Amino acid sequence: MSKLGVMICGHGSRDQDAVDQFGAIAQRLKERLAGRYPVDYGYLEFATPIIRNGLDALRAEGVTDVLAVPGMLFAAGHAKNDIPSVLNTYAAQNPGMSIRYGRELGIDTRMLQAAGDRIDEAVAAAGDHISREDTLLMVVGRGASDPDANSNVAKVMRLLWEGKGFGWGETCYSGVTFPLVEPGLEHATRLGFKRIVVFPYFLFTGVLVQRIYDLTDTVAARHPDIEFVKAPYLNDHEMVLRTFEARIEEALEGTGNMNCQMCKYREQVLGFETEVGLPQESHHHHVEGISGDGHHHHDHGHSHDHGHEHTHDHSHEHGHGHGHSHGHGHDHGHHHHPYPHANHKLGPSTLKTGYRLDKTGK
Repeated sequence: MSKLGVMICGHGSRDQDAVDQFGAIAQRLKERLAGRYPVDYGYLEFATPIIRNGLDALRAEGVTDVLAVPGMLFAAGHAKNDIPSVLNTYAAQNPGMSIRYGRELGIDTRMLQAAGDRIDEAVAAAGDHISREDTLLMVVGRGASDPDANSNVAKVMRLLWEGKGFGWGETCYSGVTFPLVEPGLEHATRLGFKRIVVFPYFLFTGVLVQRIYDLTDTVAARHPDIEFVKAPYLNDHEMVLRTFEARIEEALEGTGNMNCQMCKYREQVLGFETEVGLPQESHHHHVEGISGDGHHHHDHGHSHDHGHEHTHDHSHEHGHGHGHSHGHGHDHGHHHHPYPHANHKLGPSTLKTGYRLDKTGK
């Protein structure tokens, strides 16, 4: 008789507060999943319990089938290599135990909601005397020797920038890669914005988060004419916990690799919440489903049934080659949903006749 258990795999830190915060999240998940399956956790390095200890504890409870989830924002070396290596070694040494490995928290609408809330908290505390269009958002990632992970921080920044409609958005990193925090912030000061919101896209506190805040103070001291606002990191936001739960369910059920997690028609993407469940219809009927070789193709579809009678297949805009099937009834006319930041002064309004940047370049 097989028994399921969940293993949360953390990186670990020399900073006790970071270790405590990760442990607190693991404990909350344990409580939330109580009655469904046992949960344990462990760290890759720098802290105890180590991953092996957590697996031992699950095995002692009679667990035979482990769903292991990396407690990491993005997949770089630790999530791609180190943790799987530890899990594979353990499974080889304990033939009665099967271990399935889930995916990292990743780019997810829930994580973006958590991030958006942290940014909103900081802006609300700082006051509304500076407009959003005069505010630059600086998202700070951990930084890795993995360009995939680094590029994902940039994608998170863009989604937050566009979702919140700040005047500008920039990305920098706390280590390993470039640009680092200080040169990144110095660059940002030259862009002409009155306020810079510095948001560490980190799960937990630690030496690096403190360094980000300290470097913010250092750069702010050189630029007294700019207001610097330090936003809190993610920590145990409800949406972070829900993302962990989603990763556990994915590991249990298996999941497709199609990136529909960020589809604004399915999920509440920051700033585009009104578009959830809208009928998807092609605005490019003349090229619909035609590939570069002139052939029609539909790789696969996924269904969004809105409970209406008829189902139509509509390819995604610009002929991506995958269809979203939405059950809905509609007339033959269509309109584009209004873009939430259509009046952004550096956006579509610059195309209007006679629009010019002023002498300051803004």
